[in-house]
Amino acid sequence: MITIKEWLVNVVQLNKINVVGLGPGNIKYLSTAGIDCIKQAEIIIGSTRQLSDLKTIISEKQEIYILGKLNELITYLKENVERKITIIVSGDTGYYSLVPYLSKNLSKNILNIIPNISSYQYLFSKLGENWQNFRLASVHGREFDYIKNINDEDIEGLVLLTDDIQNPYEITKKLYNNGIRNLTVIVGENLSYDNEKITILEIEDYKKLNRKFDMNVLILKKGENYGKK
Repeated sequence: MITIKEWLVNVVQLNKINVVGLGPGNIKYLSTAGIDCIKQAEIIIGSTRQLSDLKTIISEKQEIYILGKLNELITYLKENVERKITIIVSGDTGYYSLVPYLSKNLSKNILNIIPNISSYQYLFSKLGENWQNFRLASVHGREFDYIKNINDEDIEGLVLLTDDIQNPYEITKKLYNNGIRNLTVIVGENLSYDNEKITILEIEDYKKLNRKFDMNVLILKKGENYGKK
């Protein structure tokens, strides 16, 4: 008996499901390949905010599916797999995106992935710095021991995706209370949008971060004297 994944692969040999990385958010950072996939789609799938950002290139004739429960998305994709579908994901398709879930529940072979830059790549470019010696992680709905990791001598610092609970203030307060000093804190909010805000301060001033944050990326950059008494 043919499996569901084998059936899906056979059905979409010439009609794969496109997964398009939106980049940091602003449509001007969307790739030409991504724009083509969106314009040619019969069905466009994404969050309310993502689809609002794309309203200038989405046609009224195209069907819109707002992302909700992921198990319902898989059912919807299987029911419409013979149609031209484009799924929008935030940032880089290879960095904490929807792609692994789609691959696991459908098949990697039926996905046509169009990558884009991530919010942290964008932020480092605004700072005029490279990020290859930083450790990338996320505390957005997940646990990560940033106190242990920041002390790794092989890295220059950490880059964290945060959420409302583990936000820049709570993270830096915990680091400070655990004796971490000589650390520059950089927070990029609403990156690439008109209301973009980049805050740079030293960890000793972490109390200035005691406020509400919009979508953000947190960089923890070690100073020259990090770890020295």
